[in-house]
Amino acid sequence: MYMDRVGTSVESDVSSELARARILITGLTGIAGVDVARAFADLKARLVVHTTDLSPELVELAALLTQSASEIRLHTLDISTADSAAKFAQTSAQTYGGLDAAINMASISSAEIRAIRADGDLEALVSAKLAPLAQLTRVIANRMCVVLSEGMVLNVLKMPEPHDGRTAAIAGYARTALASMIAREAREWAGKGIRINGVGPATYYDGSRSGSYLANEPDVASLALHLASRRGRSLSGHVFDAGGLDF
Repeated sequence: MYMDRVGTSVESDVSSELARARILITGLTGIAGVDVARAFADLKARLVVHTTDLSPELVELAALLTQSASEIRLHTLDISTADSAAKFAQTSAQTYGGLDAAINMASISSAEIRAIRADGDLEALVSAKLAPLAQLTRVIANRMCVVLSEGMVLNVLKMPEPHDGRTAAIAGYARTALASMIAREAREWAGKGIRINGVGPATYYDGSRSGSYLANEPDVASLALHLASRRGRSLSGHVFDAGGLDF
């Protein structure tokens, strides 16, 4: 774990560095990714934001981001499949002539967890969640290479905190699959100056937590800022654990 190297308040150290940085944020909702988007907007980054949540909370958030970000482009396309994610990444990566960082978010809901009845169900669910993230990663990384730009991709897979052995096992499977994808992509792009990292779900329950965890969304936002900055350029191929809170 590298959490000891990531402070909970890094904004002052990276504010000038990330001003007008080109940042893609996908999977934003009114309750997930809010602090991440606001953190980059407050640093005057140029944002490409994807959401399929058109709730009043998200509309209000978009208005706030517009006031603080240097520039912002908002997209509401469905990117829940690998093909649609790839097409969106091709377009979004060219918005400002390239990207400096991308934060892609996906979630496994309580309803989806309850619907799992067999191993095949779990495999299909996790594959469906990770396929768009993998395609976003590959297309964005390739675009960074084309424009000769170093950069960072952070893939976030969240789910409710495990409350029993079953949900802990599901979280463990999902985290292992995410870690495998992150490691594979990190190796692929390592020689080109592109870092690939992830945030995975907690795998503990019943007070069995150990080690360092991201406890909430502000922690995730601080991590994203750290990894997007020069301070995070030595980190690639890592999956950071989220403490199970619904960030």
